[in-house]
Amino acid sequence: MGSDARKPCCMPMRSAVLATGAEGASAPAITRVDTPECVGRGQAGGTRLAIDEGLVLIHRQQFLMGSRDPDGFPDDGEGPPRLITLNPFHIAATTVTNAQFSDFVRDTRYMTDAERLGASFVFQGQLPSQAGAAACPRPRGLPWWRVVEGASWQRPEGPGSHIHERLDYPVVHISWFDAQAYCAWSGQRLPTEAEWECAARGGLHGKRYPWGDELLHEGRFRCNIWQGAFPDGPAAGWKPGPMPVRSFEPNGFGLYNMAGNVWEWCADAFTPDYHRVTGVDNPAVLTDTGRRSMRGGSFLCHVSYCNRYRVGARNGNTPDSAASNCGFRICGMG
Repeated sequence: MGSDARKPCCMPMRSAVLATGAEGASAPAITRVDTPECVGRGQAGGTRLAIDEGLVLIHRQQFLMGSRDPDGFPDDGEGPPRLITLNPFHIAATTVTNAQFSDFVRDTRYMTDAERLGASFVFQGQLPSQAGAAACPRPRGLPWWRVVEGASWQRPEGPGSHIHERLDYPVVHISWFDAQAYCAWSGQRLPTEAEWECAARGGLHGKRYPWGDELLHEGRFRCNIWQGAFPDGPAAGWKPGPMPVRSFEPNGFGLYNMAGNVWEWCADAFTPDYHRVTGVDNPAVLTDTGRRSMRGGSFLCHVSYCNRYRVGARNGNTPDSAASNCGFRICGMG
């Protein structure tokens, strides 16, 4: 696999929206407003109880973290593999849904970074027509992405789209700051990279995927990644985009969609030297590097281009970035 770690199918950076010179138009100049403290207004008790009930206990673990996979990207810093010890933790069985995020917004009146900006990235194959895609600016160097004005978690493909029939889908167009605000409101937190990878492995050791080493089972996909010829030939019966959070079988820990569907933010700052600068007991990168870690891949990943749906794969982006293939999963505080 090539050494270019920032494949444009993964998730673009917010700076590409803010920069002028996008193909077809200039993006608005927006200054980010600091994320406010999100404290419930007295209506969140039932929601928080439901969140707690959706958490899975992962007992104290020792596991082999990292990968020497020849299909990995050297610049991502997937290895070297090493034995990691983690204290017990709780992690959500699914990514945060549109319904759950709606409760948060209803309770706090929070506005996401994409809403403040007034635009977000949408994969062009998700837009309703080629004409519609052509009308949206395409940032330089990001051939499959469009800057869609009005796209946000409530309108995933921009004006005219909605989440009314997608309440059990993962919330998307979420920045790391947005995810942190939700965690502050819910009394939870984001998982560390080590916790995320341990959870994704589901008790298996040294496997490529949450279920083992084989991508397909009897010719069928086990996760929501790109099906067909990437990027312009999706397979018949498959449409580019997220699927409900409980799609496919869970892994050995009872966790859903730990590979594909949407990228998931982690608590750590991103560095390609992760496996060289962190310890082996509850590792985490706390020093700010300008980027935050993301795990799991998305529906845009394909073995021929960006195969970051492997459990040892890593990625990172600026904490204010958001797109139609990025969400998050929470961990319990205790």
